[in-house]
Amino acid sequence: MSEVDKRGKLGSQPFDFQITKDKRVLIYWDNRLIMTVKGQAAAKLLGKLDGADESSIQLALAKATGHFKHGNER
Repeated sequence: MSEVDKRGKLGSQPFDFQITKDKRVLIYWDNRLIMTVKGQAAAKLLGKLDGADESSIQLALAKATGHFKHGNER
């Protein structure tokens, strides 16, 4: 078990992303749009995602979203 993902939530690959023409990154969680990243933050995120393996991509997307889900949402 990874020290970063103690509960193993990223193993099921809940995050997905899409890159738009104007270099915005749309981040999805369970097929729902949760965040749009643009500008310098999007460029930095795309640098992390380029050529990364799936577990690294999941971790980068989770870090980019921050604490969007706190456990009491259904």
